[in-house]
Amino acid sequence: MNIGLYFGSFNPIHIGHLIIANHVINFTNMNQVWLVISPQNPLKPSHTLLNEYHRLHLVQKAIEDNPKLKASDIEFRLSKPSYTIDTLIYLEEKYPNHNFSIVMGSDSYQNINNWKESKKLKNEYSFIIYERPDFIINPKGIDKEKVVVLNAPLLEISATTIRNNIKSGKSIKYLVPEVVNKEITDNSYYK
Repeated sequence: MNIGLYFGSFNPIHIGHLIIANHVINFTNMNQVWLVISPQNPLKPSHTLLNEYHRLHLVQKAIEDNPKLKASDIEFRLSKPSYTIDTLIYLEEKYPNHNFSIVMGSDSYQNINNWKESKKLKNEYSFIIYERPDFIINPKGIDKEKVVVLNAPLLEISATTIRNNIKSGKSIKYLVPEVVNKEITDNSYYK
């Protein structure tokens, strides 16, 4: 099975994340996209993160009606902070019959040289990259067999804006799935 791994804090998951995941399903050969909730991203401050199990639950609620999307807590069992290379090695051992590709924005891809074992990542793994404005992927020097570049629909939505809206008492309706909005409201997350 071909699996796209969409890593993120998902703090919280929002419509933009879901559009990207669905676009990957629709326009690549991926059978599923796994949304891998990172308990602690080494490049982001952890004090702004909702508990990882709450974030996992929000992702599960957001995608519960789509069997091609799966919430993954695989990094919860690995050492922190989470490094993509470590997760990939673990997943390949656990699921030897799956082919994994990394789903990421072109902004993240341009930063990949700062990642742990970036050369190994670029040499041994496939990428599905969705282009973000001002972060155009230059196809020179990229093994075309290992990289798919998508022109996915993008929304200017950020989890930071959503958290700030919640803190200031503003609505997040239509920025997140209604079921996620309800969970956040019912549990007073991000207040």
